[in-house]
Amino acid sequence: MESLTDISTLILHGEVEAAIRQLDVLLQREDYPEKARAYYLRGNAYRKQGNWQQALNNYREAMDLDPDSPAHSAHRMVMDILNFYNKDMFNQ
Repeated sequence: MESLTDISTLILHGEVEAAIRQLDVLLQREDYPEKARAYYLRGNAYRKQGNWQQALNNYREAMDLDPDSPAHSAHRMVMDILNFYNKDMFNQ
């Protein structure tokens, strides 16, 4: 089982599928003590894939578990990106 630091490194190096699989395993454990950070990292992995909805869902889970989570900033950043994104510009 990888540590969250190792999983973070996987995400950084673009190995997001492997990171998500490992995070899924950790998050299935009822007694896992770092669920908030794991959800935040899984949000980062999904964001890196461009899967905005899954990223937002995971950031929300992290924020619910830990009010001081860095997921607040990440969630706000994704919302800013999505609010700025103009789909009509790509349909010309």
